[in-house]
Amino acid sequence: MTQTINIGGASGYWGESAMATPQFLAHKEAGGALDYLVYDYLAEITMSILARAKAKDPSKGYATDFVDYVIRPFADRIASSGVKLLANAGGVNPEACGAAVREIIKEKGLDLTVAVITGDDLLGNKDKIAAEGLRDMFDGRDFPDVDKILSINAYLGAFPVAKALAAGADIVITGRCVDSAVTLGALIHEFGWEATDWDLLASGSLCGHILECGPQVTGGNFTDWEDAGDIAEIGYPIAEVAADGSFVTTKPDGTQGIVNVGTVSEQMLYEIGDPQAYFLPDVICDFSEVTIIQQAPNRVQVSPAKGRPAPATYKTCLTYADGFRAGTYVTHYGGNATAKAQKFGKAALDRANKALRVFNLGEYTEFSQEIMGAGSQFGEARESDEVVMKLAVKHPDMRACAIFLKEVSGLALATPPGLSGFTGVRAKPSPVVRLFSYLTPKGELPVKIDVGGNVITHTDALFSPTPAPIPHTLPKPPQDADTDVPLIKLAWARSGDKGNKSNIGIIARQPEYLPYLVAALTPDIVEGALSHFMETSGAVEVFHLPGSHSINFLIDNVLGGGGPASLRNDSQGKGYGQILLRQMIKVPSHIASQI
Repeated sequence: MTQTINIGGASGYWGESAMATPQFLAHKEAGGALDYLVYDYLAEITMSILARAKAKDPSKGYATDFVDYVIRPFADRIASSGVKLLANAGGVNPEACGAAVREIIKEKGLDLTVAVITGDDLLGNKDKIAAEGLRDMFDGRDFPDVDKILSINAYLGAFPVAKALAAGADIVITGRCVDSAVTLGALIHEFGWEATDWDLLASGSLCGHILECGPQVTGGNFTDWEDAGDIAEIGYPIAEVAADGSFVTTKPDGTQGIVNVGTVSEQMLYEIGDPQAYFLPDVICDFSEVTIIQQAPNRVQVSPAKGRPAPATYKTCLTYADGFRAGTYVTHYGGNATAKAQKFGKAALDRANKALRVFNLGEYTEFSQEIMGAGSQFGEARESDEVVMKLAVKHPDMRACAIFLKEVSGLALATPPGLSGFTGVRAKPSPVVRLFSYLTPKGELPVKIDVGGNVITHTDALFSPTPAPIPHTLPKPPQDADTDVPLIKLAWARSGDKGNKSNIGIIARQPEYLPYLVAALTPDIVEGALSHFMETSGAVEVFHLPGSHSINFLIDNVLGGGGPASLRNDSQGKGYGQILLRQMIKVPSHIASQI
């Protein structure tokens, strides 16, 4: 059996920089160990964009970056390197993506076998699915109008990827699978893990989770961002994985960025919700007792995770159109810039509303005005001499959104002084895309794996559920805290989104700090820090990860609908961790004097 597998995380989303592939190939050509490259391109909004592209052109609907910036320029080097590529670049049209890749390989006369995995796309069954009377699994919303549905995709797992590799594939292209599945598929294939190896599957999924956002684990979005060096030359992550599921996170020699306990811990907590119940199609993961240890500079050891039997269903995400939105940015500077921006925004909305009445279009369903530089992201209100204002509206009719943009532009000569902004391209209305989530029984979804024309079918096994673990008890509040220090001196933080929920992970820089963090960061305190974003109160859940000395907060109804349904400047909560890091935390004077 292979002792160690080396996997590089080469893409975190569709549209990311194309620098990872040549960086990894150079690493391999210089004698570095590398067996696989994994590429993650898909998010819910991406699926809706790809679905619209396919509707206009049946040959489209996949992540073209994989074809144009990975395969076309580097196919020869990929073939000579022996590195296998695993990508969910198929989007809503994996067959077309596979055909494009195969054509390039044929043109270059290379000996590479391409596998294409399908079965996740359920859009063709939308009428049947609509008749089932489903409600959203998170908020209970009714099923949307069938005519407005843009995409329906089940989140597949890793075993089809493993089967493709076992059948001789050098490049595996999937549609919608969970982000970590491409990594886990390679490990299942290499180590011979079975569908009942719950701890191993959870550990491999954690490895995939660490790699899936590329340089976000090598210094990107890191609390201590100053330590990441020249991010223009940041290194992409490599996981050196052992057969027991433990792994070392590192990066290619000579690259910038940093891999330390903080970067890896932040990524582990990123968007996981309950760390003892991270549901994936192949396993239910428990990351709460995972330990993360600095082994050497830019080498971090991650222990195996725990797992429970896989769910009998696939999480399935449907996107649908729900009207239109429009927004733009303007800047004001000079004395009283905040007041100038406020007056400008009110005037733009008043003018637009007046025009709506003329055209009998009805009112805007939502209006958003955020003034950056005046404390809007922190729930504050302060005067400034230089601000950027975002204005946005929603409306069922695209014409109403166009009217709003016209009135914002039309105020240029009537504005308070100091209006400025980048000119040349005007904003346009765009569809509001909402997410609807539900569960699909695994038995209803056969998966097909086309390996160079040889088609293999796959159906995931079903297992009996087991009880969830008892939540970990939080450390007892300390009694010796008497000195205030900023949270950022005691902790790292990383935040992100899941639909309309925000996930904020807080990691103690030293284990002894954790009780003080727990005592200070109560649900009420967290809610208070983000109350200006929250739509409902009492929506903060708290989870404890003793292995990594961490706390995870899951906050509902805090993103204005989330993603492309939101008018917020930060529709994914990426900066919410930064807001919490401003909190003052009481610690004993001897700790305060050391930091």
